[in-house]
Amino acid sequence: MKTVLITGTSSGYGRATALHFHERGWNVVATMRKRRPDVLPESDRLRIVELDVTDPESITAAFEAAGPVDALVNNAGVPSISVFEGTPMSRVREVFDTNTFGVMATTQAVLPQFRERGSGVVVNVTSSVVLGHMPLSAIYKASKMAVEGFTSSLALELAPFGVRAKTVEPGACLTTNFAAKATGGGALTELVPPPYAPFVERTMAGFTGQDVFTEETDVAETIWRAVHDTTGQLRFPAGPDALRLAEVK
Repeated sequence: MKTVLITGTSSGYGRATALHFHERGWNVVATMRKRRPDVLPESDRLRIVELDVTDPESITAAFEAAGPVDALVNNAGVPSISVFEGTPMSRVREVFDTNTFGVMATTQAVLPQFRERGSGVVVNVTSSVVLGHMPLSAIYKASKMAVEGFTSSLALELAPFGVRAKTVEPGACLTTNFAAKATGGGALTELVPPPYAPFVERTMAGFTGQDVFTEETDVAETIWRAVHDTTGQLRFPAGPDALRLAEVK
């Protein structure tokens, strides 16, 4: 029986993916920054483990608690919709710490066991923003583009050891934290300089007015396919809007 460790499972794609793998017979180590046993049904095949991807000691402890794993799904991330000019650099660093450096840190933690065993797969969840030109996402997109580049190079390094690396690129999902921020009446966490206000309003209206969206289950199913893929495919768009962007690109 195989085991998957998934980061960021307290909600959204991570939670849906944990349930998807559990329902299909895998052991699941569902990790989250603060332990919340109310969000997933713990059992002998589904354990909830605390893991903060920005904390090296937390990463070490989580992998020790998990034991051997066959797949790592790096799903944990923080949203950022903002006007770059008005965004403090402290916020930029916060986004990269989780979305980029956190992915690298957990990947580095799992690779020794994969390499020694001669098998394993790392799936990094990025975003459909990497497929097109998206305003108000300069920081978020940069953090995800970095993961795309990281994964494409990593896949080549790991191939001689029988280890695979993939990315999954979800479209816009209305039930995630990112969407909640985008649809919250146009209010952004970061300061919007007044000259940008009309542009921000138009952009938000366009986001909520698009005709197709991604479901959490679309992403869970795509992650499942990526974990099991042995064709050499590197990138997996997830959801109808992401597939549309991929076709255009």
